[in-house]
Amino acid sequence: MNELTTSTHDGIKTKIYTIRGLQVMLDRDLAELYGVETRVLNQAVKRNIERFPEEFMFQLTKEEAENWMSQIVISNKERMGIRKMPFVFTEQGVSMLSAVLKSEIAVSISIKIIKSFVEMRKFISNNALIFQRLDLLEQKQSKTDEKSKRYSVPSKISP
Repeated sequence: MNELTTSTHDGIKTKIYTIRGLQVMLDRDLAELYGVETRVLNQAVKRNIERFPEEFMFQLTKEEAENWMSQIVISNKERMGIRKMPFVFTEQGVSMLSAVLKSEIAVSISIKIIKSFVEMRKFISNNALIFQRLDLLEQKQSKTDEKSKRYSVPSKISP
C-alpha cells in the first residue's frame, strides 16, 4: 500500500461510526470521499430509493444526531451546517452507492470503504474475547466498589 492509499484507508476508518448497533458512514463523509456535494449524493439515492432498504440506509433521529455530534465534539459552527438529519449508510448501502453514482471514483472509493468495514469487523471479531473480559472486569470492579461503600467506616473529622 502506498502512502496515499494508506492515508485514505486510515481516513475512512475514522469516518465509520456505530449507530443502532451497526457500523455506518454519514452522507456528508461519503460525499466528501466521492468528491460530490452531500445534496448530490442524497438526490442520487432518492432517485434510486428502491435500492436502499432500511438495512442499507436510514436517517438519524434528532437524538442520534446530537449523540453523534457530542461523541466527536463537533463545534457549534459545524453543527449549524446540519440543517437536516443526516442519512447514514451501512456497508451494503455503500456498495449500492457505487452503482448509483456511476463514476470510476465512486467505484474505487467504495472498494476502499468496504475493505475498511471488513478490516474493522475482523478487528472486533479477533478481539471479542478481550472485550468480553474487560466487560467482566468492569462488572466485578463495580460490585467491589459497591461492597466497599457499604462496609466502609466513615472517618472522623476533627474540628
